[in-house]
Amino acid sequence: MNFKSLHRLFALLVMPLMLAIGLGMSATASAADGQTSQQMAKTSEADLWRAVKAGDSGFTTAQGVEANVLINIAGNQGTIIKNEYLTPGMAVAVLGVFGAFLVFYFVNGPAKLSKGFSGKMVLRWSKADLILHWTMAISCLILILTGLIIMLGKHFLQPYVSDGIWAAVILAGKTIHDWVSPIFMAAWIVAIVKWMPMQTFKMYDLKWFLVVGGYINFGPFKGKHPDSGFANAGEKMWFWTLAIFGLFICVSGIMLILPGLELPREASMAALLIHAASAIIIIAFTIVHIWMATVLSEGGIDCMKSGYCDENWAVQHHNLWYDEIKENGTLEYKD
Repeated sequence: MNFKSLHRLFALLVMPLMLAIGLGMSATASAADGQTSQQMAKTSEADLWRAVKAGDSGFTTAQGVEANVLINIAGNQGTIIKNEYLTPGMAVAVLGVFGAFLVFYFVNGPAKLSKGFSGKMVLRWSKADLILHWTMAISCLILILTGLIIMLGKHFLQPYVSDGIWAAVILAGKTIHDWVSPIFMAAWIVAIVKWMPMQTFKMYDLKWFLVVGGYINFGPFKGKHPDSGFANAGEKMWFWTLAIFGLFICVSGIMLILPGLELPREASMAALLIHAASAIIIIAFTIVHIWMATVLSEGGIDCMKSGYCDENWAVQHHNLWYDEIKENGTLEYKD
């Protein structure tokens, strides 16, 4: 075999080997590139979801406020606050305050008239005042009831009824809440303007708080009847609570239901939290107001039923007002 034949044989043996080595190196490089691409894709995807969860804005063809934000951090945080704090707080406002006054009533009893009923009825509220009071009171109670269904219904009602019944109840509650709201707002505005001049605090109101308004029937507070004008200190506190937190409720409620408003999620959630927190305070004070005006005050409810109060009730609970109308000649008895 000559030299040329050996050369050809060597080439035939070496070329497949070189080709195999080249293909192997190419496959290795391709696999490495593939792994790198996968790692980059995973890293890019992780970064994307971190940005989404952080509330970063992106790009979308959708229109509207915050359409570019997939997850709103303020909305999530607000939901947590509502579920963990405001919802239990509303339950405490209803059950806790009502239960506390129920215990107080059984221990203390009502505040009796020390001289009994005189039989003489003194004009205290005009017919316009009565209409205004009951319009605001009834609309407020409807809003409280429907608000409790909206906030707490999923805990005390939904688990025990069918999906169809729950859907009907929550829809009715939301609809009634929205349509009764303007009635309450209108009555609230008129009441605040009309009754505000009678609600300024005086120095003698401090003593009313110190002796708990004369409602305690035992211990050193028994028989104490502090001075009071047309409105006592407790009624004034209730009025200003209704004025301040009623304003918060009205403004936040308008923000939540007005169709033409396109608010950022942060503003909507802030309005919802303010609305719920203000409602909790008003619910608690409403329960106190109802207890004080009915079962805890003998003869108290008569004022808002007829506009007249018993003369002995006026002397015991609002002596300064009674003395004033007696002196200026505006004292008017019921025929």
